[in-house]
Amino acid sequence: MSEVAPASLVGVERRGPAAWLTLSRPEAANALSRALVDDLSTAVGALVGDASVRAVVITGAGSVFCAGADLKERLGMTAEETLAFLDELSGLLSTLSAWPVPVIAALNGATFGGGLELALACDLRVAAEGAMMGLVEARLGIIPGAGGTQRLARLVGIGRAKELICTGRRFDTRVARELGLLADVVPASQLGTAVAHLVEEIAACGPLAVAQAKAAIDGGIALTLAGGLALERRCYEVVLASADRDEGLRAFAEKRAPFFQGK
Repeated sequence: MSEVAPASLVGVERRGPAAWLTLSRPEAANALSRALVDDLSTAVGALVGDASVRAVVITGAGSVFCAGADLKERLGMTAEETLAFLDELSGLLSTLSAWPVPVIAALNGATFGGGLELALACDLRVAAEGAMMGLVEARLGIIPGAGGTQRLARLVGIGRAKELICTGRRFDTRVARELGLLADVVPASQLGTAVAHLVEEIAACGPLAVAQAKAAIDGGIALTLAGGLALERRCYEVVLASADRDEGLRAFAEKRAPFFQGK
């Protein structure tokens, strides 16, 4: 009798120009086990380089986005195993962050610890009303270890990041929106529609322009203003020489929608 391959813990679905990745461990609040991170890495690896994917959406099955690390599994891991797991998770989040297409976290519910670190590695976050979130690791005697200290500080400022991380505080979507963490907050029943509309707006833009804009923003944040402006110019020169730029100008003159090819 042949062995049956275990079901993936990450659902992959194409919805128009976007690839939707769904964390599928609802019985464990979509906690980041080694198996789930392996499956998410596999799903991401299969999509990277696919020019037909104009945006990536990550969400959770059930009523929780991601509760963070699988603490039951973590109890049985040695320090070396834990560090190896963090290496894999950090590498995955860096891949998401560096993806040329926008990555959107659709926060359908509670988002804590490593789950929020996953969301912070995305370019945009849209949350369902009532979703609670937080980097709560200090309450367990540890710190965020997959980029949370760095990404949160860059998004909300050093002072607010220290306040939220050093207290392990949980906060709601109102606070998250005020901090600039969320692009939108919508009723849970409208989350999919709101994210799909965001994807449509992204897909209407030139893919090369979106990729270069993301590169300029992400790369420039660590530079001086002069360095950032120089980077912006280099990214602009890429789109200036592109067929998409010529198509955009022709479409404007002809009063029609442009047909971009990412070239």
